[in-house]
Amino acid sequence: MSSEGHSVHYGIEQHGIKNVGRVFGTPSTPVLYEEIVRRREGLISHLGPIVVRTGHYTGRSPNDKQIVREASSEEKIWWGSVNVPMEPTKFDMLHSRLLAYLQGRDLFIQDCFVGADPVRRIPIHIITEYAWHSLFARNMFIQIKERSQLINHIPQFTVINTPRFHALPEPDGTNSEAYIIVNFGKRLILIGGTSSPRYSGVRPKGFRAFPEEKLTFVRTIRFRSARKEGSACFIYRQLFLS
Repeated sequence: MSSEGHSVHYGIEQHGIKNVGRVFGTPSTPVLYEEIVRRREGLISHLGPIVVRTGHYTGRSPNDKQIVREASSEEKIWWGSVNVPMEPTKFDMLHSRLLAYLQGRDLFIQDCFVGADPVRRIPIHIITEYAWHSLFARNMFIQIKERSQLINHIPQFTVINTPRFHALPEPDGTNSEAYIIVNFGKRLILIGGTSSPRYSGVRPKGFRAFPEEKLTFVRTIRFRSARKEGSACFIYRQLFLS
């Protein structure tokens, strides 16, 4: 297993991920291009852009978004048809099966930031099973340029994105096989079940709302503003409205 490049203080073991294949720690864009082509995830088009097939999930899936109902955030979320609750036991069961699914698989990690403001930006950890999803995250969020900063990167939120791992709606309590689940208590977002060839746009949308200190407000960067100065502020009831 190789993990060169990403934080030495916060590895995949922190999430219970074990017995995996090769781990690409914050790989550079050229490395990701090579892996995308080698793994036949996409093609390099004229002048360099990567072209992939997104499958039947070509846009967001609002009915598949849920938030874990847990003590640290329960009173700060406007529950309803938009912010649909999931019980912690259901989340833990899905998460446990996901960890088993990841065994033996290669993983791509991007340590980066949401937000360009050094004071307000939020360190994040993106774990994906596809190289092109890692490239998408690398392009969407703020890259870490300094190696010393990368080595000491401690994420406040982590995404595990596994399109080929499908939920079981009845036992898991999900709306369908696809899922986007936020657990503020564990500062973890699970995204998956979007099948092959894998739509990636739900990942940055999951970061539209992040907890401010002790879940009083959220500081977040809009989908198209994640690389710009400043930030927008929303309260939890606005999570996933768009």
